[in-house]
Amino acid sequence: MRSTLPRAVHPAAWWGWAIGMAVAVSTTTNPVLLLLALCVVALVVAARRGTSPWARAFRLYLWLGLAIVVARVVLHVLVGLKFGEIVVLRLPEVTLPSWAAGIQVGGTVYLEGLLAAALAGLRLAVMIACIGAANALANPKRLLRALPGALHEIGSAVVVSVSVAPQLAESVQRVLRARQLRGDTTRGLRAVPTVALPVLEDTLERSLLLAAAMDSRGYGRTDHVPGGHRLVTGAVTLGGLLASAVGIYGVLDATTPAAMGTPTLLAGLALSGLGLWLGGRHVPRTTYRPDPWRGAEWLTVGCGVVAAATLVTVSRTTPELLVMPLTPLAVPPLPMAPVVGLLVGALPAYLTPAPPRPAARAAHRGARDRVVVRG
Repeated sequence: MRSTLPRAVHPAAWWGWAIGMAVAVSTTTNPVLLLLALCVVALVVAARRGTSPWARAFRLYLWLGLAIVVARVVLHVLVGLKFGEIVVLRLPEVTLPSWAAGIQVGGTVYLEGLLAAALAGLRLAVMIACIGAANALANPKRLLRALPGALHEIGSAVVVSVSVAPQLAESVQRVLRARQLRGDTTRGLRAVPTVALPVLEDTLERSLLLAAAMDSRGYGRTDHVPGGHRLVTGAVTLGGLLASAVGIYGVLDATTPAAMGTPTLLAGLALSGLGLWLGGRHVPRTTYRPDPWRGAEWLTVGCGVVAAATLVTVSRTTPELLVMPLTPLAVPPLPMAPVVGLLVGALPAYLTPAPPRPAARAAHRGARDRVVVRG
């Protein structure tokens, strides 16, 4: 009964799910899988986002992804390396000196190269959509409370920077609403100069107010730490981060030795955890009503891990299933294992508690008892 009541899922769980989906997307250029991952992310956001300002920022990430795809295609047409057999467009080619080998300005554009550029941009756009989903689902202020004490200073700066995008979306809506109340009906490109400056000013002001409020409440302040303890903590944390980076590279690259993969990643995570524990011992802080971590959080993180592990495993065993066939051009395959792995990532939309909704106001303003006076 307690798990079915509306409540906010732990923000770290949403970030774990989003990172898992982003890792899964990074292993493929198959348009079917990329579009499926985008639909899964959009479904979870539509089902589990709340009514906060940052929950409405997911649309901005989608527009950013579309701009990335368009820019990637335009750059390929202008300065990309053309390859393929099916001619799409013939442009004059500019001859470059020998030191600029590999850069082709203009020239004949082929369908295969154009599709490769578009799919590369689409993969990056879907990864950005995954991060945007985490930003829309997770409250950045609640995430700051859940960070380890050693990351409190960095977390304060990250929360201020991450809150810019949600505040930007809220500022746009507020400025547009004010323009409508003033009777200004200008739309399109002509409305950009009258909207851009107030939006940027309002967003910056709200972010600075958040930073000042956090500083006044003691965020980022620590006790005196001995020099030897600080040196040991930094060395352990840095070693753990380097080992984690090497382990992630080993997991994603199938050509690396097995020892550089999962074992190195686990050792790096263990060292990083030890460094965070050592650094957090000298950060005195308390948390009022900490966010619970229950079965819904484990399910959310597990769905992201399953999606990432499935596609990483397929990329090592049968990588041709995750690649769009370009030479020769053919219909992209539909592998069942990656499809099932990505569909598992959609389970948080149905198996996690619904976010709490604000209570509706009761309309009592005009509901007064009528007094009939008979003369």
